[in-house]
Amino acid sequence: MDRFATLQVFEAVMEAGSFSAAARRLNLGQPAVSKAIAQLEESLHVRLFLRNTHGLVPTEAARAFHEHAQLALKHLEDAEHAARGEGAALTGVLRVSAPVTFSCMQVIPRLSRFLERHPGLRVEMLQDDRQIDLLEAGVDLALRIGALDDSSMTARRLASSERVLVASRRYVETHGAPDDPAALAGHVVLSYGHDGLVREWLARQGDRTERVPVTGPLHVTAVEGLRAAILAGIGIGVTSRWVAQPELASGDVVELLPGWSFGSVSLWAVFPSGRMPSAKARAFADFVEALMRPDEADALSAPAAVRSPDGARG
Repeated sequence: MDRFATLQVFEAVMEAGSFSAAARRLNLGQPAVSKAIAQLEESLHVRLFLRNTHGLVPTEAARAFHEHAQLALKHLEDAEHAARGEGAALTGVLRVSAPVTFSCMQVIPRLSRFLERHPGLRVEMLQDDRQIDLLEAGVDLALRIGALDDSSMTARRLASSERVLVASRRYVETHGAPDDPAALAGHVVLSYGHDGLVREWLARQGDRTERVPVTGPLHVTAVEGLRAAILAGIGIGVTSRWVAQPELASGDVVELLPGWSFGSVSLWAVFPSGRMPSAKARAFADFVEALMRPDEADALSAPAAVRSPDGARG
């Protein structure tokens, strides 16, 4: 095993916390991982890992070596990429964690562009609305929407989207459209939140702020559930324009109270803590950032204006 491969094994063990987990991540046998670490310890003349009741524990020497090893791997990867030319294809496996609805609507339909650009790369997309442990799952990059819970994570903001108040055209035709946030008290409002109940919405117009109680009969914990409830005409919901885009364009959903702001959400690229983002992870983040630009030519990327039955802009 060459020094580059040995460094990759060492980093995998540091991140995974065990020889067996590192072996699974690298698609190697556990004996090969153990042998690589033993050879590295022999060449360095230091002990890198100790075992206790909690499992594998890195020594001070391992932690010091880790800081330089991850930087060396990044430089080696960048050097290989540069040697092939700026437009060279990436290779290997890229594991991406992404929210289910967002990835299905905004990323996967246009993913062929990225794959065609890098035919030697295999993307494994873990679609999950939960914020999973990136190191434990062996994820290179996570796409996350909203506030980040852990400030220690390495993150890069890719885009933002306004949150819009929407309802299906069928709901508006049956129940009418509110002309003021206070009028929402007479409508069915839908609650969404994967980490708890949403008690109110904040609506702002200039210096004016209105608090809208969310006491409707339905609460969902997944964006797809909120989208389905809105399309079914059950009630009115607040969601990102990214999620409402196709139906706003078709006219099946209309935007309500367009003069009011219901806040915005950010899209982040999150990388495992304590690890330099790989070239393929950075390239994928660049790709998604480009997809979400307002001037992106693809029809999926630009919201369309429609008119609600009462003439309001949608």
